[in-house]
Amino acid sequence: MIILDSIVQGSQEWFVEKLGKPSASNASKILTNDGKPSKQRDGYLYELAAEIITGQRVESYQNDNMIAGQDREQESRTYYELMNNVEVQQVGVIYKDKDKKFLCSPDGVVNMEYGLELKNVLPKTQIKYLLDGGLPAEYFGQVNFSLYVTGFKFWDFLSYAPGLKPLLIRVLPDEKFIKTLEIELNKFCEELETIVEKIK
Repeated sequence: MIILDSIVQGSQEWFVEKLGKPSASNASKILTNDGKPSKQRDGYLYELAAEIITGQRVESYQNDNMIAGQDREQESRTYYELMNNVEVQQVGVIYKDKDKKFLCSPDGVVNMEYGLELKNVLPKTQIKYLLDGGLPAEYFGQVNFSLYVTGFKFWDFLSYAPGLKPLLIRVLPDEKFIKTLEIELNKFCEELETIVEKIK
């Protein structure tokens, strides 16, 4: 595991570091939760190839709610620290190994023992998550991708909306999914290299 903690998430340097590399936040574009290739796989492959060749990233869409959620990230991180009496280390990116082919950018790392994923959501979304009571399906791939990259034994997921009870879930690795992810991720990276070579 290689941690780059001098890079600030959201900075220009961070975007350059991530350019053309599969990341945990896009895990669902590679593999579905049941271990099948995603319908978005080819599009994501071509998007990353274009980033590598042009040196320019694709601007992702952000609505007001997404921006507000980002603005509240530090609030939820502080809440987590107080709730668990821990200090959360902020890092830029984490690579699995020196090849640096894919990465995750967790919202925090605690004692170099586990990672933290923070989601600052709308009140109605928080109500849904609290009723369901488990890791929301849309983050299953992201968290397990992060577990694969880091090798951590677990990951904490915190969903937070001011005025409502928080949802804290401790997620253990899904070994079956991670085995499939390892195979599919290697295939994906090989295809990405081939495409870039062809187009260049």
